[in-house]
Amino acid sequence: MEIQIQTFTVHKRFALTISRGTTAQTTNVWIRIEHDGVEGWGEASPFSIGENPQTTEAIARSLQAIAPLLKSLSPLERQRIEQLLHQANVPSAARAALDIALYDWLGKYVGLPLWQLWGLDRDRIVPTSVTIGISTPEAAKQRVLDWLGKGTVESPWRDIQALKVKLGSSEGIAADQAMFEAVQEAAPQIAQISVDANGGWDVESALKMSHWLCDRGVTYIEQPLAKGRESELPKLFYLSPLPIFVDESCFTSRDIPMLSDRVHGINIKLMKSGGISEALRMIHVAKAHDLKVMFGCYSDSALSNTALAQLSPLADHLDLDSHLNLLDDPFIGASFENGRVVPNDQSGLGVRLR
Repeated sequence: MEIQIQTFTVHKRFALTISRGTTAQTTNVWIRIEHDGVEGWGEASPFSIGENPQTTEAIARSLQAIAPLLKSLSPLERQRIEQLLHQANVPSAARAALDIALYDWLGKYVGLPLWQLWGLDRDRIVPTSVTIGISTPEAAKQRVLDWLGKGTVESPWRDIQALKVKLGSSEGIAADQAMFEAVQEAAPQIAQISVDANGGWDVESALKMSHWLCDRGVTYIEQPLAKGRESELPKLFYLSPLPIFVDESCFTSRDIPMLSDRVHGINIKLMKSGGISEALRMIHVAKAHDLKVMFGCYSDSALSNTALAQLSPLADHLDLDSHLNLLDDPFIGASFENGRVVPNDQSGLGVRLR
């Protein structure tokens, strides 16, 4: 199979601030694989957790290095391909781009959308949350109004049904509480609100906030403690009135058994997991351990979010909103219907250029 690799830069309509920093634009990697006259597309977006950031340059370099080794293989030789990627120590975001492209190729090859290839029911897709980054209460309120089409910026996503609020402010939990109250004041009609601290709290703050947020109807808390502090999760697990999900603490299916006695759910992202194949494994392992599953994203375009949306009928919660906040997304894929990101009937991913 032939592989083409190129980068593209996307800009956010609104910069996103979390406990680790602020992002206004990213340069992602687009790959195309061609075999037997069929072309599959995949995407990798950079992300940074801990000491090993996966930069755009590192992702593109690894794909350029592995491409010649894959040239003699067919997209149907998935076991051999996976073994080569493992032996070459290809970073997870680069593996994700290839895996997405291979699934897109497969769906197009057999003439079916992926969700249908797996026998899934799109009616089971739950609404996706849209994200409110860390800011002042006034700015957070305005951001909610903008999302809902009631602010100064035109929004095509007015039928939003769920919000994710980023907390873990460096100014402490009083700042978190003031911002959260501003968000609720701006959107009293939205009942489904989750909170993501991105590891910005310690155990004491997380416990205090879990009770405070529970009183305000929050559905769950995501990554309250920093990656590396998983040994402290049991205390929070037993004393928090809200379910605890982890994101940065859980990359692949291998992480799940060790977390199963101290969390209620996991956040699956294609760039962390290494693609759709591992995301499927994670879903099955999580369900086997009686854990809930949510899907998330980084600065992904509609290409990656449409790829993960193919599996959305299997998720309990969704946060596939990054492409909704882009000014210049080059791709069109899943549609936004009644607050839900819904894959279409086209074969493969069903993604095309804008």
